[in-house]
Amino acid sequence: MTELKGALIGCGFFAINQMHAWNDVRGAGIVAICDRDPERLKIVGDQFGIDRRYGDAEALFADGGFDFVDIATTVQSHRFLVELAARNKVPAICQKPFAKTLSDAKAMVEACRNAGIPLMVHENFRWQTPIQAVRKALDADAIGTPFWGRFSFRSAYDVFSGQPYLAEGERFIIEDLGIHTLDIARYILGDVRSLTARTRRVNPAIKGEDVATILLDHENGATSVVDVSYATRLSREPFPETLIELDGSEGTIRLTQGYGLEITNAKGTTTTDVSPKLLSWASRPWHNIQESVYAIQQHWVDQFERGAEHSTSGADNLKTFALVEAAYDSAARGQTIDVGAMLR
Repeated sequence: MTELKGALIGCGFFAINQMHAWNDVRGAGIVAICDRDPERLKIVGDQFGIDRRYGDAEALFADGGFDFVDIATTVQSHRFLVELAARNKVPAICQKPFAKTLSDAKAMVEACRNAGIPLMVHENFRWQTPIQAVRKALDADAIGTPFWGRFSFRSAYDVFSGQPYLAEGERFIIEDLGIHTLDIARYILGDVRSLTARTRRVNPAIKGEDVATILLDHENGATSVVDVSYATRLSREPFPETLIELDGSEGTIRLTQGYGLEITNAKGTTTTDVSPKLLSWASRPWHNIQESVYAIQQHWVDQFERGAEHSTSGADNLKTFALVEAAYDSAARGQTIDVGAMLR
């Protein structure tokens, strides 16, 4: 396999994980980095031995010399950078949240489609080892046809110390965390027909909501609940685990705290440890997410080489993005929202 050359735009908090993962990925490596902050550019460039450093994205593209771009900036710059990649016909990975609005997201997908380049959203949560284990159990028909599910992420972990901007937005937990949990619900139980959401702000020091409960009606008839909270203090902090409950026609699946996968069916009950690997550069409790960063980036390379669509392509992510927008709309209006209508 010829090694793909990549450029990373954005050298902030989470991009460090992406840089570490690119060092481990087979078949790709980062050859250039870009950030408007000279200090962050120097820190990342020195840490990872990247000589090509840019303070301006247009100058980066003008010089070229790379096969894809990994956009790891905040959402305000995503549309400009994705469309810049499209104009230069450079395949792109874009950090989540994908866009500021659904119309922006649709325009970004269309720009890349017209340019004939792949676009993948860095929606890495579905690539976590325990989530993949749940999917594999369903695919193996361990519980028959699932009819009900719960996808839960409840924590009191201080996410604001590392990412203080999260406390400043009018939107918080659905846009930042719920987007992942909603994507997992889609990945496990299929696309969603309609939803109903309720939100609340418990922490007075932030502007956005920090609790959300969302009822999903899936197209296949299944019902699920997505519940997320950063205001839930527990005796044993579960961050950053997503807990899953699934009921099926032939049994049940429970992904429990501590990465236990419990399957009950006619054969009895089995419990398997589906803990993520602790990669050499990872640290607890982040290692679950950090391993999934490596997994999604390896998926990018593998599918790119095959010429195949990515699991979290821009087109696929529109369906997750629509759930985020529908959840905010539902919470504001107190009504059930037709998700399909938003995508038409």
